[in-house]
Amino acid sequence: MSAQANTNAHASVLKPAPYTDRYVEVAGLKLHLQDYGTVGKPVMLCMHGSAAHAHWFDFVASGLTNDYHVLAPDQRGHGDSEWDRSAEPEYNYDRYAADIHALTEKLDLRDFVLVGHSMGGLVSIVYAATYPGRAKAFIMVDSSVNMPEDRVAAMNAIGSREGRSYADLDEFVAMYKVRPAGSSATPDIVRHLALHSGRPFEDGRWRSKVDRNVYARRVGRNLMPCWANIKIPALLMKGDRSNRVSPEIIAGVKALAPQVEVAEVSGCDHHVTLDNPPGFVEAARKFLNKIR
Repeated sequence: MSAQANTNAHASVLKPAPYTDRYVEVAGLKLHLQDYGTVGKPVMLCMHGSAAHAHWFDFVASGLTNDYHVLAPDQRGHGDSEWDRSAEPEYNYDRYAADIHALTEKLDLRDFVLVGHSMGGLVSIVYAATYPGRAKAFIMVDSSVNMPEDRVAAMNAIGSREGRSYADLDEFVAMYKVRPAGSSATPDIVRHLALHSGRPFEDGRWRSKVDRNVYARRVGRNLMPCWANIKIPALLMKGDRSNRVSPEIIAGVKALAPQVEVAEVSGCDHHVTLDNPPGFVEAARKFLNKIR
């Protein structure tokens, strides 16, 4: 692998970065955007994973804002963005990618660094392949380029049944877990995420902010061919304990996009930005310093 971040996950945990809330209307939905600053620096646009939200980047933004204007939207149906309430809600890669395109046009973002974790990485692959010319670099963080059918089916089943509810915020936070399991994020980081992951619904019960249709309507797709259309510098970043970015995936991507580099971050499973925030920052900076 072309790069390795050896920072210990628990040796130097970054603090959550301050941010400003912004809202942008995209395709008829009001999307929430966290603006960490710093205006005037090159923009870094960070896309979270499925059933997650922009706060997944709180602990790495503080290590990047000296050099980048870091932005992280909640994708439709997630976090504090609106849900798609239509009869046939669109929660698919093409729609999410079109949302990124519309967002970058509305905010006039150019020559930005695109960062995508998990599903956010898959959406970013589709965006980078379909809407070339605005992103100048791409960092994919522990994303399965070709999700197995059984995993998609499991997501559909989860989304099609009623989710759990809780009496109040304290109970929600106490029961909150990072999914998928295996994360070594500190209790403080997990609690921080929990405080931003739920809200009271009409019946007064607390539930996750994510629209369950995000899972119920998930469709699998092999995104490997998209890499043939991605010409910008790109980095595949993976956790050292994760098997989502397999050697086969790396070989397939590099065959289509020879410019792609690889970085493995130590002490991590799937949630690299939570398990080892300093390691994520180190790996991202090492890659980006070559193209500034």
